[in-house]
Amino acid sequence: MTAPISVVYKSDPVRGREWAALLAQHAPDVDFRMWPDVGDTADVRYLVAWQPPADLATTFPKLEVLFSVAAGVDQLDLTSVPAHLPVVRMVDPNLIASMAEYVVMSVLMLHRDLLAYLEFQRAGKWNEMRVVPAARRRVGIMGLGSLGQAALERLKPFGFPLSGWSRTAKTIEGVECHAGAEGLATFLATTDILVCLVPLTPETRGILDARTFAALPAGAGIVNVGRGGHLADADLVAALDSGHLSGAVVDVVSTEPAPAGHPFWSHPKIVMTPHVASMTQPQTAAFVFLENLRRHQRGEALLGTVDRARGY
Repeated sequence: MTAPISVVYKSDPVRGREWAALLAQHAPDVDFRMWPDVGDTADVRYLVAWQPPADLATTFPKLEVLFSVAAGVDQLDLTSVPAHLPVVRMVDPNLIASMAEYVVMSVLMLHRDLLAYLEFQRAGKWNEMRVVPAARRRVGIMGLGSLGQAALERLKPFGFPLSGWSRTAKTIEGVECHAGAEGLATFLATTDILVCLVPLTPETRGILDARTFAALPAGAGIVNVGRGGHLADADLVAALDSGHLSGAVVDVVSTEPAPAGHPFWSHPKIVMTPHVASMTQPQTAAFVFLENLRRHQRGEALLGTVDRARGY
């Protein structure tokens, strides 16, 4: 009789129980365990986690693959992960679709001046603002991976001129693409609503700072759905208070949850949400994981394997 395949899940326990039920039904050969009740770790071959234990190598000596439950892996300390161990990010169509949905919502919120109207409402003012046609408002996406490209595709029907920026050159139909340090200034100069979707790497940490904001046209808006480390919080507040930026939607902050007293909680030109732009859903993510597990068993290439040198 073939021994069961030992898998440990270390993330949200509520969703973990849904993973457990789905795998019990569709993959009875998988011995699915939830952290911290994992029993003997000596035979664990796969770990599915938001953040693995600090002593990963000694806790799971026979680990063969580390799966991230997220589309990104910057929450992982890759230097503590053994070099021979593949790290795989979650490539779930539901994650991509929900991120694109959130980006569209945020762009439209900024485009139609909803933050200003909410302020007018609180002040009891019946003020009108002239509507700017979408054709005169350029949306720029930083990061042209699967998430960025999906967001651009969802934005096309609204008629916005669309731009994209990435570290390496890309070609996307209907999108004015820029690349590298030399293309960033041109990209920013014409972007009226800037959406950050780049992976968090040493090169992109703090990329949403005073210098970037100053390079945008007056009245531009910001959407940060990347990571909190992309954003210089004080620089954003200063740019909003000066009037150079008109508003911001922020789904991620450097410390989560945002501490009491953080200016984003009460700033009238900021909408802050608790890292919910894209959320792993067990109904799809468990099957994405299972497909990769089967690929690994068959000796096939895994989908979403992280390039350690690039950090994503």
